[in-house]
Amino acid sequence: MITKKEIQHIAKLARLGLTEKEIEKFQGEFSRILDYIEKLKEVDTTKVESSRFILRRENVARKDEAQEGIKSETRRKLLKLAPETKDGYLKTKPILYPIRN
Repeated sequence: MITKKEIQHIAKLARLGLTEKEIEKFQGEFSRILDYIEKLKEVDTTKVESSRFILRRENVARKDEAQEGIKSETRRKLLKLAPETKDGYLKTKPILYPIRN
């Protein structure tokens, strides 16, 4: 069974303020969840095929290219308002996304 101290630690990490009643409630619920996970670990899945990628799709994002559509006069006015431009485009800070497996 998960302890009261562990529930308080989890609540602190999640920045949750829990009452004593809520701590007791979560203590029981977390314990039941962990018991169920232990039960699932007993199931033999050696002959079960992985279903991680069920759609078999490749990246469907479009190529990152500038699209024409704004009239050149409007475009020029908008770019004039921008804090920084490069080669006729709005310059922004790069946004990096971590790769997750």
